[in-house]
Amino acid sequence: MTDTARTARTGVPERPTLDGLEETWSRRWQEEGTYAFDRTRQRSDVYAIDTPPPTVSGELHMGHVFSYTHTDLIARFQRMRGRTVFYPIGWDDNGLPTERRVQNVYGVRCYPSLPYDPDWAPPSEPVDDAARKNPTPISRRNFIELCERLTVADEQVFEALWRRLGLSVDWSLMYTTIGPVARATSQRAFLRNLSRGEAYQAEAPTLWDVGFATAVAQAELEDRERPGAYHRLRFHAPGGREVLIDTTRPELLPACVALVCHPDDERYADLVGTTVRTPVFGVEVPVRAHPLADPAKGTGIAMVCTFGDLTDVTWWRDLDLDTRVVIGRDGRLAPEPPAGVPPRPYAALAGQPVNGARRTIVEQLTEADDLVGEPRPISHPVKFYERGDRPLEIVSTRQWYLRNGGRDTDLREELLARGRELRWVPAHMRHRYEHWVGGLTGDWLVSRQRYFGVPVPVWYRLDDAGEPDWTQPLTPAESALPIDPSEDTPPGYDESQRGVPGGFVGDPDVLDTWATSSLTPQIVGGWERDPDLYRRVFPMDLRPQGHDIIRTWLFATVVRSHLEHGELPWRTAELSGWILDPDRKKMSKSKGNVVTPMALLEQHGSDAVRYWSASGKPGTDLAYDPAQIRIGRRLATKLLNASKFALGLGAADALRAPATEPLDRAMLAELSEVVATATTAFEGYDHTAALQATESFFWRFCDDYIELVKERAYGSGAGADSARAALATALSVQLRLFAPVLPYATEEVWSWWRYGSVHRAPWPTTYEVGRAIQGDGDPHLLRLAADALGQVRRAKSERKLSMKAEVPLAEALGPAALLDQLTLVIDDLRAAGRIGKLDLLPDRTPELVIACAF
Repeated sequence: MTDTARTARTGVPERPTLDGLEETWSRRWQEEGTYAFDRTRQRSDVYAIDTPPPTVSGELHMGHVFSYTHTDLIARFQRMRGRTVFYPIGWDDNGLPTERRVQNVYGVRCYPSLPYDPDWAPPSEPVDDAARKNPTPISRRNFIELCERLTVADEQVFEALWRRLGLSVDWSLMYTTIGPVARATSQRAFLRNLSRGEAYQAEAPTLWDVGFATAVAQAELEDRERPGAYHRLRFHAPGGREVLIDTTRPELLPACVALVCHPDDERYADLVGTTVRTPVFGVEVPVRAHPLADPAKGTGIAMVCTFGDLTDVTWWRDLDLDTRVVIGRDGRLAPEPPAGVPPRPYAALAGQPVNGARRTIVEQLTEADDLVGEPRPISHPVKFYERGDRPLEIVSTRQWYLRNGGRDTDLREELLARGRELRWVPAHMRHRYEHWVGGLTGDWLVSRQRYFGVPVPVWYRLDDAGEPDWTQPLTPAESALPIDPSEDTPPGYDESQRGVPGGFVGDPDVLDTWATSSLTPQIVGGWERDPDLYRRVFPMDLRPQGHDIIRTWLFATVVRSHLEHGELPWRTAELSGWILDPDRKKMSKSKGNVVTPMALLEQHGSDAVRYWSASGKPGTDLAYDPAQIRIGRRLATKLLNASKFALGLGAADALRAPATEPLDRAMLAELSEVVATATTAFEGYDHTAALQATESFFWRFCDDYIELVKERAYGSGAGADSARAALATALSVQLRLFAPVLPYATEEVWSWWRYGSVHRAPWPTTYEVGRAIQGDGDPHLLRLAADALGQVRRAKSERKLSMKAEVPLAEALGPAALLDQLTLVIDDLRAAGRIGKLDLLPDRTPELVIACAF
């Protein structure tokens, strides 16, 4: 038996209020399983949502409220349309953001070489800046336990906010990306990628975040405008010729391996194939040609270093250049010079951080008279990890990669084809996907040199010298997952063989958080864990997400599903925009313009905040507007009061009775049009259009129809019965139209006079409304009556009279056909306007005019 059968009527309260509805109904919905997924239904009856798991390393903000409300609107609509909605919620709790938060909150740093201390306890009070600058070293296991402890506390705060907002998720389906199910799913998918040759290891130049001490992927980069300076350096060619180059990174001079010009640049054509000597170090480097060299940039010839930026990597690879790496993983110059670089001039640079080395090399260049002029200040884009605070370096490391079309034309075309199969809301977002896929320059780097994440599930044999054999990784059986190679042993080995020659060593890295988040459909759908559930929900119906992570979450999920299943993971992707501050700037923590939602939910009520969220269309940015939130609260309050008034007229007992009077039939005919508009809009994922149509009608219903009909409804007889029947149908239908947006107010009103939950009630249909109309209904008749009543009200207002003031005589002028229509509602008009006598004067004016005499 569902909650629809269990929940009894509560009766109309004396003073309806929005206050306290969240606590009451959130508890009731949970107790009664209002939003529980029914896994006995067939796939055709299921609507499955791949809900974004928010990162729990900080606070939720209004952008989360905005986008998650959009998802909830669709979930509620589909549920009322008769689908059982698979609507899970998860927490993305592993990865770098969580580690950084733990370091800052507790003032600790992970040192994997330290032994586990079961008695260690974190500080009981928040630490200060001094403790953060001098963190306490703890073991990897202690650090991971601390991450788990903090994420649990953060998740409780997040859950409280989501429940208050009224998300209709099934909380029994909650998961975390660091939980055992997610770990096993992520490792299983990786091992299958490995077995098919889609995952591979390579020693290669890697984008490296010095602050986090880990590699990062192309999808996690962002350009930030930073001040810099062009330094003009003098290289020396044979015969005394000078070759000038401009660089913003003179500290990489000892890593220089070539100069590169464009093949068509006549200025340097005679140099191509020769060598020049670097300033300060005197190292012979070749001059080569490459089409990526820009003749219009700087002097037209560039210094290639290993590695200053991604273009350097391209030149190095395409031209098969030497490698001279000088910057280490710690962001400092190596203590020893690379091969071929004289140690004496390099000694001044050894061990220095990048900025210090830059100052030193400028001094050396000046002393050698190889710095031409003064450095020229510029502002230029610099690559950062999206969550980092220091510019990225490029270092050579061994990493795991997953094929994503960046180096495989056939796979790239297959993934582009997947994008064309997907329904995009709005449609133009597909171009962002295609632009990203078409611009990939390499495969997906999925390993991270961190601790709190899903471990790479492999080990390596150690040879007799204790060196690992990278070419033949040892893998576990899928039945053993999840595993941690730092604690578990590979098949055929025991713990005593860890780290010794002839034994084994575990891979120390973890998988990129996106490598797990890209499997959310498989994690929540029960892939290889619950086949019955999986066939009912996969592929899913909807992926809702922000447009800014098309390149990461959406694309990565398409890649994983394509490689594993040969199909899309969902049918539709709905993209939300950003939340802007009142100055139309994107809200972000770094800008200090973020508004946290809980205070707004408590001040205005969740329905009001949801109303503001629903006013933003998919894919469109929306400005944070407190005034719009206040409008939402007024709407929810009006819904309570108007419903109380209608039910006080006896509407509750008139449901399903026919509406016989012309005005009542006209109102319902217009309502039928609203139902059709709202339904079509929701089916097209345009919740904003659905809300606009519903809200616009609601205010006409309150301001015009109720005012016109209430005198008749107070009475008795057929006319009163018709009014009450129309009020009952209109109230029932409008509550369900508003239910996705205003779940608390609509549920409260529904409980006064109907059984069950409005959120389990069927979505209204034009057939249902039409069935309540006896005969035909003309929507224009309600508008005509509203126009006439409005003129009477204006006349009273101009004379500063009460709306209850009597009008002894009024005249209605206009085309005869129009006045003939007006006669159908003349009694309601006279009663609502308190008009003593109303004369009809046809064909005196081209449009309706109501003249009042006082």
